[in-house]
Amino acid sequence: MQSVTLPTSLDEAVAALGAMPAAVPVAGGTDLMAAVNKGLLRPSGLVGLGRISELRGWHYQDGHALLGAGLTHARMGRPDFAALIPALAASARAAGPPQIRNAGTLGGNIVTSAPTGDSLPVLAALEAELVIAGPEGGRREIPVSHLLAGRELLEPAELIGFVRVPLLHAPQVFLKATGRTGPGRATASVAIVLDPARRGVRCAVGAIAPMPLRPLEAEQWIASLIDWDGDRGLAPDALAAFGEYVAAACIPDHAPPADGSEAPPLSPAVLHLRRTVAALARRALGRALS
Repeated sequence: MQSVTLPTSLDEAVAALGAMPAAVPVAGGTDLMAAVNKGLLRPSGLVGLGRISELRGWHYQDGHALLGAGLTHARMGRPDFAALIPALAASARAAGPPQIRNAGTLGGNIVTSAPTGDSLPVLAALEAELVIAGPEGGRREIPVSHLLAGRELLEPAELIGFVRVPLLHAPQVFLKATGRTGPGRATASVAIVLDPARRGVRCAVGAIAPMPLRPLEAEQWIASLIDWDGDRGLAPDALAAFGEYVAAACIPDHAPPADGSEAPPLSPAVLHLRRTVAALARRALGRALS
């Protein structure tokens, strides 16, 4: 390790990265240090983001919350934040043991883009946008889904400064399944966000693919069944059908071979994962509507 720089502003951090192109930005370091300890990464320098106070809070702007990329999972899990963005708070509380929640940050979760990142399906369902800081005070905005899908990448000397999230003032739910009891990495996760102003349901499924998946047709179908001006309740069979619709969209059957023969069946493990996604989607929507 050659150097460690500790800027106190976002633009100072960008300038430090511009001066040291091989340096790596670090906030909580939960993923970075794991990679270093495994010998997968040997950065020539670090730009620490922990002293940049503007990244550790949030403020309001045009019906949105502008969340600092340095917000920790522990901070997002608190009641005042949960009152604003319930699903993101729920994902933060599920992010792992206390030492991970205390150190890990929202921006780190996005940049690492691990499929099991708990905040990612929530951000996808919220249709959040990223405010990217670049050299000479430059700022640009991109949908979080573009970065997660690799459609747009961070340029050299760019950092995620903020995450812009709409304040919908409506029910949101995040649920996840893990391979063991207690906090753990998700084998599947589902975020449901209701948008009554647009009479819409947004759903994103995490952990089963390299990026969160949006079953758009399932969203539109179930939204058409909801009485948005009434009690918003749905019959159990409609909830079950929604779960199956989401699961089949995200984990489809094998395509038939070109020779016209029958497609091979899904393996038992994949069928179990599909049932898990269906159950999570059904329960999440049921809780949101209740």
